[in-house]
Amino acid sequence: MDFNESITKSNLARGFAAECQAGARYQFMSKMAMQDQQKFISDTLKTLAKNEMAHAKVFYDLILQQSGGNVKNISIEAGFPFEMPELKNSLLAESMIEESEANNIYPSFARIAKDEGFSEIAKTFDFVAKVEATHHQILNYLGNLYKTGKMYKRAKPTEWKCSNCGHVSISKEGWKECPLCQMPQGFIIIDFEKELREQHIDN
Repeated sequence: MDFNESITKSNLARGFAAECQAGARYQFMSKMAMQDQQKFISDTLKTLAKNEMAHAKVFYDLILQQSGGNVKNISIEAGFPFEMPELKNSLLAESMIEESEANNIYPSFARIAKDEGFSEIAKTFDFVAKVEATHHQILNYLGNLYKTGKMYKRAKPTEWKCSNCGHVSISKEGWKECPLCQMPQGFIIIDFEKELREQHIDN
């Protein structure tokens, strides 16, 4: 199928726009997190923003490659969120967007690309869907911890490490202020990947 006449071309453009907006939203949220003295959340959001912009670049390059680098304009129609509530709510709101991208949007784009004969683009959509599924898990986990006030509280002794000075202690609750460098609680590193794995094993 001619790429310039394909639905896949529009889907790549939609993906590009969505990923750019997600990258921007995560940067905005990162600043919100720092206003709340939540450096760990801020750093995590910066990483997610970097991931989203990398996805946008992949989609952008695919459009140029497949079209021969001659695309003046691609008209797309799609809905994009424009909400900026409190950080505790926006983390969970973004997790739902990521879940939709992982389970519905990008798998649908992949099926269409495959049907239109663009198997490599289909694989790209599937790869991105898997990353977005991980983003959903991260945002959902951190969002629930932050909203319920359990960000630095655990049922069993946990290692807490200061991202500023490296101080480590083991307890059920992270310090309010690092005893070594006096940085606020939000500078504590949370090994959420380990906690998510343990949570999965327990379930």
